[in-house]
Amino acid sequence: MGNTKSSALSKEILEDLKSNTKYSETELCTWYQSFLKECPNGKISKQQFEGIYASFFPNADPTAYARHVFRSFDTNADGTLDFKEYIVALHLTSGGKTRQKLEWAFALYDVDGNGNINKQEIIEIVRSIFNMIPTDDQTNLPEDENTPEKRAEKIWAFFGKKEDDKISEGEFIQGVMDNKDILRLIQYDEPQQIKDKLKEKKQ
Repeated sequence: MGNTKSSALSKEILEDLKSNTKYSETELCTWYQSFLKECPNGKISKQQFEGIYASFFPNADPTAYARHVFRSFDTNADGTLDFKEYIVALHLTSGGKTRQKLEWAFALYDVDGNGNINKQEIIEIVRSIFNMIPTDDQTNLPEDENTPEKRAEKIWAFFGKKEDDKISEGEFIQGVMDNKDILRLIQYDEPQQIKDKLKEKKQ
């Protein structure tokens, strides 16, 4: 815990983040100071994380999606995000490499963490995404994907799976890389103003 609470970022974590994200040493050190101001104990709780999402979606309910995003980034499953987990989350959701993003997307959809995705897990995540889309915008969606169930069915059909089949991580990543339309269906595209707010939070 010593390094976590220190006002200086440990060299080991700094080097790790510099090599695995697009951020510079100056950016990381500046954000670390901001992070400690918001979270003096060096950790973000699930409730704090959900609160951040809630402030970005005043006209929708992002709670379920925020909970799944939190789970996918809480790599040591301790119920909090430390600075390293938080920066990796920021990097992947705002500009990571496609393969890295898809590895994260797989972790997001693998709700029970067993290394495979089933149809129910897809429905659960897609439903949490729909909760963040204002009702008016939902009415503008194509007829064959204007409900969580329809969109999940479309994704499942693309992979050619039977009702009780499973999708492995390799299948998932390759399938999405081969078809950009599926990429659109599995993700929630944060509007630009939300990305701008996320960046403001770090400054």
